Amino acid sequence: MAQQIGVAILAGKYLPGTSLDGEIEQSLAMGVSRTPYREAIRILVAKGLLETRPRTGTRVTPRHRWNLLDPDMLAWMFMGKPDPRFIHDLFELRQLIEPAAAAFAAERRTQAHLDAMASALAEMAAFGLATSEGQAADRRFHDTLFEAAGNEALAALSSSVGAAVQWTTHFKQRASDQPRDPLPEHQAVLDAVAAADPPAARFAMTELLRLALDDMAAAIG
Repeated sequence: MAQQIGVAILAGKYLPGTSLDGEIEQSLAMGVSRTPYREAIRILVAKGLLETRPRTGTRVTPRHRWNLLDPDMLAWMFMGKPDPRFIHDLFELRQLIEPAAAAFAAERRTQAHLDAMASALAEMAAFGLATSEGQAADRRFHDTLFEAAGNEALAALSSSVGAAVQWTTHFKQRASDQPRDPLPEHQAVLDAVAAADPPAARFAMTELLRLALDDMAAAIG
């Protein structure tokens, strides 16, 4: 239920300031009891999409209050056609964070990190990024890079970045019959990290993100 309402809000069916029907009407319309409906509303309030007040009821909040990096929210955005403006903003954020993480990883990685990244790349190649297994391996590659950076503040962002990686990859694979193969750029990142070369790792990740944004722009059309 939270997903259904959340997707409707993100798609613009319910605009900021819109008041939802009362919980009795809404729960009846959705064919559920009031208890699970209340729980769905609680989830959406926690994500910043809704607010509830005693006299005004439940309303959609202004967009600037939405927790747009919440992994669930990212998944919901990509269930339809994502907002090109938000995609651009998301990749700008990734350009700020991930090249720095790659540079740190080149300084601080262990052999276990390199092995995990190499294993993820091998699975990406074996399964292909059109499959859930390949997409999960892609996410593990980026998650391991954040772990290798050895910075707790950066690591705290890995779930959001990982969700962005997963859902942008899923969208690109769904939108194109012959999507570009991004494995060479991932291999370049791994090679630079393995070589303990921070500038090269930063450059390789920057290039990976530049090409990924080009792919997203083509997928969105």
